[in-house]
Amino acid sequence: MTLSLAQVEELFERFRRRAPADPPEPTVKEDADHFRALVSCLLSAQSRDENTAKARDALFALADTPRAILLLRDATIAAAIKPAGLYNIKTKRLRALCRSLLETHAGVVPKDREGLMALPGIGRKCADIMLLFSFGEPAIAVDTHVNRVCNRTGLALGKTDAQTAQSLEERAPDWAKRPGHLWLLAFGKSTCRSRAPRCDACFLNDLCESRFRLATKC
Repeated sequence: MTLSLAQVEELFERFRRRAPADPPEPTVKEDADHFRALVSCLLSAQSRDENTAKARDALFALADTPRAILLLRDATIAAAIKPAGLYNIKTKRLRALCRSLLETHAGVVPKDREGLMALPGIGRKCADIMLLFSFGEPAIAVDTHVNRVCNRTGLALGKTDAQTAQSLEERAPDWAKRPGHLWLLAFGKSTCRSRAPRCDACFLNDLCESRFRLATKC
């Protein structure tokens, strides 16, 4: 079951009262920074943040534009991004991404969800992360933590992160779509955890669709 739209509004109001300040406005970045952010997002799949950073820095020490990366040998790219894991697969995806950017967008990262998701290796989560943090557009990026919170509480439902993101896009009030990602992410890490969720300390307990089902685990 999902929460009613009135309950969804109340849920986000509670987040706003606890963290009234919106997240900082993204700094306007150059095209090169957008590309770096997009590549970081591609590398982050099934990778810890620190390992993604190592892979990104090693790659950009060798080449930092789509054209320059395409001039590298596969083995060189794979060795550089190895800390992020799945390096052979990600090497192929990275090459396809760079080629598509050059052929379709003259090397410039598109600034809309449709254009981003049309790029090889870029799904809904990466597209929304780019929209929110690189372009300052309202978007709630759905990762594992946000997906868990949405499906447990009934805020939004989906069998996949992308399905949950679409449901959340339709149900979340417009004013919550910029700060919403950080609110839900922090809540999923601190309170609505995968194991041993802290229902006793949850300020959404009376709204949560899972409060009875999870009671034995709290």
